[in-house]
Order: sequence, then C-alpha cells, then structure tokens
Amino acid sequence: MKTTKLFMKLPDYICTPDSLAVAANGELVLSCPNYADESLPGCIVRIDKNRKIRKWFDVEPLPETGHARPMGIAFDERENLWICDNQAWLPNPAYKFKGRILRVTPEGKTVTVAYGMEHPNGMRIRNGYAYVTQSLMEKVADPSGLMVSAVYRFAIDEENVAVTNTLADKNIIATFLTYNPECQYGLDGIEFDHEGNLLVGNFGDGTIHRIRFNPDQSVKDISLYAADPKNLYTTDGMVMDEKGNLYIADFSANAIGMVRPDGTVERIAESPDSDGFGGELDQPSEAGIWNGLLVIPCFDTAVGGIHKNTKHEMPATIACLELD
Repeated sequence: MKTTKLFMKLPDYICTPDSLAVAANGELVLSCPNYADESLPGCIVRIDKNRKIRKWFDVEPLPETGHARPMGIAFDERENLWICDNQAWLPNPAYKFKGRILRVTPEGKTVTVAYGMEHPNGMRIRNGYAYVTQSLMEKVADPSGLMVSAVYRFAIDEENVAVTNTLADKNIIATFLTYNPECQYGLDGIEFDHEGNLLVGNFGDGTIHRIRFNPDQSVKDISLYAADPKNLYTTDGMVMDEKGNLYIADFSANAIGMVRPDGTVERIAESPDSDGFGGELDQPSEAGIWNGLLVIPCFDTAVGGIHKNTKHEMPATIACLELD
C-alpha cells in the first residue's frame, strides 16, 4: 500500500475542490464547486509547474439561482473548457433541475450547451463529442425501484439543448441501474481507454463498465469492465495511464483503486478519516495524472452514511502519489 503526500493546501476561497484537466500549456486546472460554503462562488483555478495556484475565473452564475457549481471539466481541441455545472448538490430543492453544461471559450465567453439537467457530474471529450455522466435521474421510474443514471453525449457545436431528464432525451446514449440499496447514486467517474472505449463508474455499486462504439458512433455493446467489492467501494473520478492502468478515486472509502489491463483490482492507497493536512486522502473526488504524479483533490464535504469522512475542515487540500 502506498502513502499519499500533500500536494498543496488550497487558498481560503476554495472549500470543495473536485475535478482536474490539463491545459495546453501544461498547467493543471481544477474545478471548485465550493458546496461546503454557499457564500463562495464556484470557480476554476490553475496550478503551474511550480505549484503556484491562481484563480482563473468565477464560473458565470445561472441568473435564476445566482449560483454556478463546476464539477467535471475537460478541454476540447480548440481549448474551450467544458464544465458540468451541478447545482443539485445545493440544499435548495428548487435547484435540483438547474444543472448546465457550459463551454467557455479561450476569450472567456460562456456558452450554454445544455440546461435543465438534474445531476451532471463527470466529463470527457473525444472525436467531436462531449460525454457526460448524469448521476441521478429521479424522473425515470424503473420497475425495480432502483436509481437510474445515464451517459449523455453532446456534439462539440451544440448549444441550448433543453434536457428533460427522461428517456426522451435524444442525447442519452446509455442508462444504468444502481443496485446497492445503501447508496442509490449512479454514474460518476468517466474515462476513455486506449482503444477509444468509454469507461464509466457506477458510484454506488463500485463497478466500472465499458461502452464500445460502432464506426457511426452508435453504441455497440456495454459490459462489466471491473468489480471487486474488497478493493473498490465507490467510483468517482478516474484516469488511465500510458500502460493501461486505471486509477479511481474511491470517494467513500478514502482510497485509490487501480484496475490493471487484465482486469484485476488493487487498492493502492487508503487513509483513515482525517483533515488531509498531512497528505492523507480526505474524500478523494478525482484521480488525475500530471508531471509523473497522481494528483488527487479532496472533496471533504459529504459526511455520514457510507462515507468514511465525518466532518469538513479547512483549508481544503490536494493529495498526490508518485507513479511508478
């Protein structure tokens, strides 16, 4: 088992870090929804090679709510930054179906790609499309009574798509059920493998699924990619290295899981409940690769229930691991 180290303590305008992307100039970009303190705006920050951090911008709020809460982020080939604005984490039930997919141009213009989403979460971009996990779809009543979640796909140039959060949405390419009765929370982590297949994590079940595509981009088939309840409990943000190893932020277990190319699963790091100030995993939300490190933002906001985390502490932190 590896020991994580402290990558950095974050400034006081960040209380909930979430997702990572790497900019064209090599800087690390971090989304900060700041759910633990509603008075703080959701923002995007940049970290340079010397680990100096600066605020890039506050995400443009939705006028109706006065908030923006950026979670999953990704750059497209034009260096537009795509953002999952997940407003449903806020306690006001009026915000539940106010989630957006935003595209911010290099010049700073914010374009709404989609609106009305219940719980947009993770994001990846490939071959002219943005793929988004929607973790909850409470409007879809499955006969089993289990939670439905979905993968949405938006073309790079789409704008102002009205999402209904039902199976009528044309942008849905796949749906899943979450079987764990103790955690009815669906798709979260998302990544492409080296063959162009889409990997998605079903958070509540702690499973990874593979979506393969036909040449016309339609879904060819969906299969189980990895599952190991002893070593992988929940599946938040994830990333694949050059060797084909998949690293997963095991959010509720304060751990990092790794799936090897042969499908075997190993828990490579784990921390007790802590404040994260010594580099411990304090509710890891993402696993990103940057300059030979596995960089791991610590969400440190959800408490109780299945989560090892028991309270929120400041300052917020990022942990890291050296990759072999």
